[in-house]
Amino acid sequence: MLTASGNLELARRAELAQFLRARRARLQPADVGLTAFGDPARRRAPGLRREEVAELSGISLTWYTWLEQGRDVMASRQVIDALARALRLDPVQHRHLRGLAGLSDPEPGDRHADPERLRRFVDAVLPYPAAIYAANFDYLAWNTAYAIVRGDPGRLSPDRRNLLWTLFTVPEARALPEWERLARAVLGQFRAAVGRHPGDARARELVERLSAESAEFRCWWPEYEIRDFDATLVRIDHPEVGPMAFELFQMRPVDDPSSIMVLHRPSTPADRTRLETLIRRGPGNAPALS
Repeated sequence: MLTASGNLELARRAELAQFLRARRARLQPADVGLTAFGDPARRRAPGLRREEVAELSGISLTWYTWLEQGRDVMASRQVIDALARALRLDPVQHRHLRGLAGLSDPEPGDRHADPERLRRFVDAVLPYPAAIYAANFDYLAWNTAYAIVRGDPGRLSPDRRNLLWTLFTVPEARALPEWERLARAVLGQFRAAVGRHPGDARARELVERLSAESAEFRCWWPEYEIRDFDATLVRIDHPEVGPMAFELFQMRPVDDPSSIMVLHRPSTPADRTRLETLIRRGPGNAPALS
């Protein structure tokens, strides 16, 4: 008798088999640089033959046949990636194949949404402060409420327009209540992001520069602490209206899944009133970032 997990595994293998057969049927030999022998009309099945897919991907015919039959075999990352190339899968289809094979997604690469679209996204959540960061925590977009409450990243030079850089080197950010707790949490999330994107040259540059600029970063980075985002409050002592607390929410745009949007929701009605007061006064009351 199959358990629930056994049934799920059978369903996953059946879906993988169906996907491979469907993608194979959509290709002709000419699509993949092969010469078709004989009369194409007399080929018994539409699309490529199993032998051709096995040849293109460099795996044995038997192994590929078992995958298409939904057999209980495990395909390695290298095999699945080779099949994705052989079947001419686009990045979305490639990620789907990885998931069906029980593997993690391939790296998203340099896929970024249009900056203007990201700005419209953060503006849509006004009056709540919101910002969007790249995988290396570079700022991609922020709204006026964020600039007023947290400081305007646009006042920083482009090479310093980064959440981690701001937290560890900008005096106004370092003056936040509970700064060490917040800085350690963000550093742990950055550590995890670097592990997911080991080839990010910008992340390596940030580590080198922050190690030179910040004694705390230099001390904490070798500890290799890994953090995931955790629902938390960030407290801000604003020079114009006094203390405020915000509940943080994190989400990822579907069309740019490597980036992160963080939204600040006022924790209490009093916090919302102070936020609305700041917004009415305008950007001139934003904390200076230098």
